[in-house]
Amino acid sequence: MQYLKSAFLSASLAVLLVSAAGCNNESSLPAPGSSVQPPLAHARHVILEGQPNFRDLGGYETTDGRTVKWGQVFRSGELPRLSDADVAHLETFKIKTVVSFLTEKEIEARGPDRLPEGVTEVALPMEAGNLGESIEVLLDARRTGDFSMVPTDINPDIHRRLMVEAREYYAALLREVADPASRPLVFHCSHGVHRTGTATAILLSALGVPWETVRADYLLSNTYRQEEIDHRLSQLRELHAETIGVTPEDVDTSNMDAFYILQGAYIDGSLEQAVEDYGSMEAYIRDGLGITNEEVEGLRSQLLQ
Repeated sequence: MQYLKSAFLSASLAVLLVSAAGCNNESSLPAPGSSVQPPLAHARHVILEGQPNFRDLGGYETTDGRTVKWGQVFRSGELPRLSDADVAHLETFKIKTVVSFLTEKEIEARGPDRLPEGVTEVALPMEAGNLGESIEVLLDARRTGDFSMVPTDINPDIHRRLMVEAREYYAALLREVADPASRPLVFHCSHGVHRTGTATAILLSALGVPWETVRADYLLSNTYRQEEIDHRLSQLRELHAETIGVTPEDVDTSNMDAFYILQGAYIDGSLEQAVEDYGSMEAYIRDGLGITNEEVEGLRSQLLQ
């Protein structure tokens, strides 16, 4: 598949550097390609030292009673900080393709992904939505720790904008996933929340997974990233406390919590945008992304059992 090299839109990278929360609950993942469903949702988590939000999309049931195959498609945050042990662990999954939504500037700042030898890298560089004036408010909040002026609807707005602005890239992802030569496949952005969360919502919807399951999968980022986000929230609280001359305990954290800790209503923004523009998510995939009904059926035949 031809790489899409050009970054699109002008939203600042800053919005990509922050997201929601989660912890590193440990449990075992079924063997790659296994049809056995794990006893707990957390069993889909792949434990890595350098990326807390790497997980399998297998095991989810569809509205017609089928199940997404294990070990075929994974979602993640960025992968440049993987340890040697992480890379060796990923080798056991026999991953063939990694699709990155990061822009060239992000890769320059963070470094390239660390991957097992022989993995094909597909670049689909996208921003997290053109937020206009809101981006300046967010930048200032990150500098000062004062989130009082950050719009409370900024997260669902990001997902809404991605549904409009990143259609070309999400269509390319679906076609990449549908190609058996590309799987097992991983797709990721910076934290695995906005760009990756929207992509996952579209993919699972195309497979016929009900929306309540899509929402539950989105909220797992709160679980797997909890330690990371708790640390960031503590930093911001202390920064704002120093700025306004109070103790950290006296800082009102409600707005910063709302930004970093995901809610189901955030990813609902993507469904709402699809319905507003096309009438349904199914119509969005067909008419907005240009994925034909035959392609959807092919995707399902490849990934469902």
